[in-house]
Amino acid sequence: MNKKERLELANWAVAQARKAGADDVAVDIVNQRDIEIEHRNRQLDKLKESTQNSLSLTIYANHRYSSHSTNDIRKDSLGKFISEVVGMTKYLSEDEFRSLPDPKYYAGQKDIDLEILDRKYENVTSEQRVKIAKEIEDVTLASSDNIISCTAYYSDTFFNTVKVHSNGFKGEREGTSFGSGVEVTVRDGDRGRPEDWEWRTVRFNKDLASPDYLGKSAARRALGKIGQTKMESGVYDMVIENRAASRLLYSLRGPMGGRALQQKSSFLEGKLGEKIASDKFTVIDDPFIKSGLGSRLYDGEGMATKRRVLIEKGVLKSYYIGNYYGKKLEMEPTIGSSTNTVFEYGTRSAEEMIKDMKKGFFITGFIGGNSNSTTGDFSYGITGKYVEDGKIIQPVNEMNISGSLIELWNQLIETGNDPYIYSSMRRPSLYFKDIQFSGI
Repeated sequence: MNKKERLELANWAVAQARKAGADDVAVDIVNQRDIEIEHRNRQLDKLKESTQNSLSLTIYANHRYSSHSTNDIRKDSLGKFISEVVGMTKYLSEDEFRSLPDPKYYAGQKDIDLEILDRKYENVTSEQRVKIAKEIEDVTLASSDNIISCTAYYSDTFFNTVKVHSNGFKGEREGTSFGSGVEVTVRDGDRGRPEDWEWRTVRFNKDLASPDYLGKSAARRALGKIGQTKMESGVYDMVIENRAASRLLYSLRGPMGGRALQQKSSFLEGKLGEKIASDKFTVIDDPFIKSGLGSRLYDGEGMATKRRVLIEKGVLKSYYIGNYYGKKLEMEPTIGSSTNTVFEYGTRSAEEMIKDMKKGFFITGFIGGNSNSTTGDFSYGITGKYVEDGKIIQPVNEMNISGSLIELWNQLIETGNDPYIYSSMRRPSLYFKDIQFSGI
């Protein structure tokens, strides 16, 4: 089924749902192909390919709402399916806030190529995919005799989606993604088996990292954890590596969402316009980054995306508000979920910031812990390196940081110039001052 046929089928499904008694309906048709490969113990351990054609219906009838999906997209089957789900929806409880977005929010969609489709996707062969995973494993195992095991990965995805709403929205998206990486475990005597990983996700096959880089980097990181220990409790400076910083940043994303705000489970409720972080902290939702992993012209509800400043120099400027919670909160909708998260970046790398540390930790990962979205309290275990007079001295593990997220973000003194571009959250390394650590 080509794109034209999918669009025609979506329009037909909308008409069928309206005929069956729906007041409004949203139809999504997805064609997606996923391939996953794992190479382990010097042999192909997993080769999985799946292709999915599915149709999803969101039904609005008499202030009632339901969502359904099917993989049988033949019209003969769909007609009965649509009639049944519309009929079932009418028995559900009323919810006055459930509706499609006002069509005014569909307007203003940019007409630009986000460059998220690798048109050479079909040229990638099964042999090439397996070879990449095998080479990653070979490089990793050759890096050290201390390596106990490793698993190398390769994956890619192609998708095409069509979205049609009964109140006027029509949209299409087509894209690809490619990923490769490896997980490594090394021996450390009686102390345990340290692990680490290296992974890259990109839109274009040509941008995948080399097997040589992935294998050597993952091995170096895991081997660098040999001899991990706890340090004394106390107040230290802290630099968080860019790829690890997502753990802290996600603790803000949930409380910024409409659901948490409406259910009174957000410590950021009522704080629009207030300072919640250091003036070094600026966060932007940018859906228009070329080849970005979160780039899109419209969101899951069909609303046109816009570049939005969420936090500006520490001041909370906006929330993630979708159509439904916008109505419940009597707030203008912004977007229900994030696209690409970018930051105001600094001028120095993590390595340069570390050189300024008299006594502190370079955090390379978090282990366990949690944050409370209602109170903003957090507690996380950490792994990383102890730093003294600008030099890395000792790998550390199983220490802990805890406290208030607002206090923590106000202790941010610098952001790095090193955004992690292999994620929709393009976070930099982060430098915090005077953080309380619990150890021995």
